[in-house]
Amino acid sequence: MPGIHFSLRMSEEEIAALATSAVDDLVRDLVRRAFQPLPGRGEQAPAQAEALAHLHMLIHLRQAVERLEETAAHEAADAGAGYPQIGRASNMTRQGARRRWPGLNTSSHTATPDSRSPR
Repeated sequence: MPGIHFSLRMSEEEIAALATSAVDDLVRDLVRRAFQPLPGRGEQAPAQAEALAHLHMLIHLRQAVERLEETAAHEAADAGAGYPQIGRASNMTRQGARRRWPGLNTSSHTATPDSRSPR
């Protein structure tokens, strides 16, 4: 990922597999903590209930990730990253990042104390 100021220890495929495994472990733990098994009717009821609980938790995790992505994009911009860098870190174009997170203050890193107008 050119232009990003961190180096990868793993390939993108390895990172994806690591993330998938970690999320799977997290979902299983959260489901155990958040849901209570109900007595089911028939053989498929427990498996169906568990699958639906996993799906429900994944929806909550996706929403949480979206909120965290928003925060991280703002933090990156506040730290001086522009849309090109934010886009690369997000596996999208500069324009995609601008559409996804409009209004990020990405120009703050170009202003220096001497170039600001007096108040």
